Amino acid sequence: MLQRVIHLLLCLLTLPGLAQKAQVPPNIIIILADDLGWSELGCYSTRNDRFNETPNLDQLAAGGMRFTQAYATAPVCTPTRIALMTGQHPARVGITDYLDAKDEKFLSPDYVTLNEQLKNWGYHTGLVGKWHLTGDYGKRRGEPAKHGWNEVICSETGYIANGDYFHPYFFMPEVAARSEGEYLTDRLNQEAVDFIKRNATKPFFLYLSHYAVHTKLAGWPDKVAKYRQKPGAGPKQNNPELAAMLESIDDGVGQIVQTLKELSLSDNTLILFTSDNGGELNVTSNAPLRGGKSELYEGGIREPFIAHWPKGIKPGQVSDAVINTLDIYPTLLELAGVKPAKEQPLDGISIVPILKGRSAPRTRTLYWHYPLPKPHFLGGRSAGAIRSGNFKLIEYFDKEQVELFNLAEDGSEQTDLSEKLPAKRTQLLTQLREWRKTLD
Repeated sequence: MLQRVIHLLLCLLTLPGLAQKAQVPPNIIIILADDLGWSELGCYSTRNDRFNETPNLDQLAAGGMRFTQAYATAPVCTPTRIALMTGQHPARVGITDYLDAKDEKFLSPDYVTLNEQLKNWGYHTGLVGKWHLTGDYGKRRGEPAKHGWNEVICSETGYIANGDYFHPYFFMPEVAARSEGEYLTDRLNQEAVDFIKRNATKPFFLYLSHYAVHTKLAGWPDKVAKYRQKPGAGPKQNNPELAAMLESIDDGVGQIVQTLKELSLSDNTLILFTSDNGGELNVTSNAPLRGGKSELYEGGIREPFIAHWPKGIKPGQVSDAVINTLDIYPTLLELAGVKPAKEQPLDGISIVPILKGRSAPRTRTLYWHYPLPKPHFLGGRSAGAIRSGNFKLIEYFDKEQVELFNLAEDGSEQTDLSEKLPAKRTQLLTQLREWRKTLD
C-alpha cells in the first residue's frame, strides 16, 4: 500500500500544476482466446460474406486500436502464455512447447509474473479461466496460487486436453455449476463481470483466459444451429461450432463493456483482446495466411489484437506496427507506473507510444524458437524463425531447410526467396543463430 501512495504522489508531482488531479493508472482487462485465428473476427475478415458474428469485438476495435501485424510468441499455447506472464521469451524461460499431463516442467514461482508486479503497486488481481503453465498437476508446483493472484476462479486443476465445455468439467471437477446445463464460456464471462463489480472501487487487473475455441469444438446448441443454417457453412472455413463458440466469447465482451459503463469505469479501463496462437487447420482456415497452430507460418503465429481505452486511445485507429505478446508486460507496467523487476530482464518493448498515436519503430526484429521434444499432434515441425522488417526466415531443425519470404509482397508466404536472395538469407540466418546463443 505504501508503494501505491508513493506512486500516486509521484504522478501528482509530474503534473504542471499541483492543483490538477493525479493521473490515475487504468484498470486493466486482458481477454485471451485460445487457438483463435487471425481472420476469424468480423473486423479482421478479408471476405465480403462474413460468416462469424462478433459485433461486440468489432465495436471494441472501432472504439480503439486494431493491430494488423500482431504476433503470438509461439505457435502453441503454453509458451505464449509464458511470454505474457513473465515478459520473457519462452526460450529464455526454457518452456518452448505446450505442457501435457506427463510434463514435469512448470513456470517457477521464482519468476515475477505480471499480476505480481501490478499487485505490488496496489492492483487487485484476478485470473478467470485457463492457466496452462504447468504440466505438474499432481505436485501443483506451478499452479496459479503459487504466483500471487488475489483471486483464482474456474482455473484448471487437471490436464485440459480435448476440450470440455459443459458442466461437470473434467479438468476442474471441484467447480460446482451456477446454472443447469452450464456452458463454460458463459460461466467465465459471468465470473469476469462479478469480479469487476466486486472490485469497482479499487484498481484491478483481470485476466479473462478463455478455454474456447480450443478443440474439441463444442458450441452452445442454439448458436450452432443458427450457423449451420447460414450459407457457406462447412467443416473448416465457416465452421458452425467454432462460430458459435466465438459468439459466446463475444457475448462476454459485450457484458464486460456494459458492466464498465454501468459502474462508470469505461473511460479509464484498458481492454486488450488477443489469442495465444493460430487456429487449428483441422477445424478452420486461417486464409489468406498460410498454415496454422503448431507452425511458424503466419497462420500459426499472427493474431488479432485489439486495444480499447477511451481515456488513452483515440477511436477508429488501425496500426500496422509489428508487435508481440512479449510487449504486453512492459506496456502495462509503463501505464501503471511500475518499475520492472531488475532481476528479470524483459524481451519485449512498451507499445504505449503506439497506443497514444506516435510512430512505431521502423524496423522491428522478432524471434521464434520451437524445438519439438515430442511430435505435435497437428504435424508441426521443429523450427526457429526471425522477422526483421518485411523479411521473414524459417529455419527447420528436423532437416537442413530454410525458407525466406517478403511479407510486404507475399503475405501468404507462397514464394520462397532463399535461393534468389542468398545475402538476405545468410544475414537473417546468422542473426537468428546468434540470438539463440545469447539465450544459451
